[in-house]
Amino acid sequence: MSRTAILASCAKMPEGDGDDQAVPAALDDLGFTVRWAPWDDRDVDFADADVVVLRATWDYPDRRAEFLDWCESVPALYNPAAVARWNTDKSYLVELQNAGLLVVPTTLVEPGEQIQWPRASFVVKPSVGVGSRGAARFGADAAGAGEHLRTLHADGRTALVQPYQSSVDTQGEISLTYFGGIYSHAFTKAAMLGSDVDPSGLYLAERMSAAVPAPEVRALAEDAMDTACSLLGILRAELLYARADIVRGEDGHPLLLELELVEPTLGFRHADAGAPLRFASAVRQQLA
Repeated sequence: MSRTAILASCAKMPEGDGDDQAVPAALDDLGFTVRWAPWDDRDVDFADADVVVLRATWDYPDRRAEFLDWCESVPALYNPAAVARWNTDKSYLVELQNAGLLVVPTTLVEPGEQIQWPRASFVVKPSVGVGSRGAARFGADAAGAGEHLRTLHADGRTALVQPYQSSVDTQGEISLTYFGGIYSHAFTKAAMLGSDVDPSGLYLAERMSAAVPAPEVRALAEDAMDTACSLLGILRAELLYARADIVRGEDGHPLLLELELVEPTLGFRHADAGAPLRFASAVRQQLA
């Protein structure tokens, strides 16, 4: 029996960034008819598809309310709308932090609020955003930080303030990818705080390579998955995909930087050939 699968994208990148190139064929092998479509394309009946997978919906930060309304309208959305609502605002990091998870220390600064800046290098970024857009690093003197915060607040954005983890300069961050709650593969990403913007204008370009996570890194990623699912009231198997981004703290211990559950690049280009097959199998699992 043939099933229809739509990979949801955005108008500026209707077929994503190329990382998912092998996914349609893997789904086709399992009986899916696959197409890409921007999430806001009114000519596409997303509700009629057997499965709609959030893949490259990277223009939602400026239209989050509209995007979440659309998510609610799609019955067979993966990951589901409730997950999208929780995970598209990085304030979820504070929830994970309060639950005892080892997270890069995160402080929320709502519009109109002030903050006493950290005494060491730190990062300020919007709580709703993708691809490091709007993220900026500041030194211990905090020069320019106030202006950046005012700019974010002027747009009605809540800001996140986090101490900068210097290990990113030498080790980057490591991303662990899960399908159906089960570990698949990992890859490293170099620091992206800069001006190397993708031609689409949607995100900063990333430099990636395959990686094997250390045991303590993988353990933290597993803890992040379990904690998030507990907060969401779901089983890990109910997440079609997840990506845990982890850095080393100043003491060398791993810290969660982000847990991406909505539209992350999943690193297929830096994984073994079986990764797209595992992903396709996880799609079938969601429908079982």
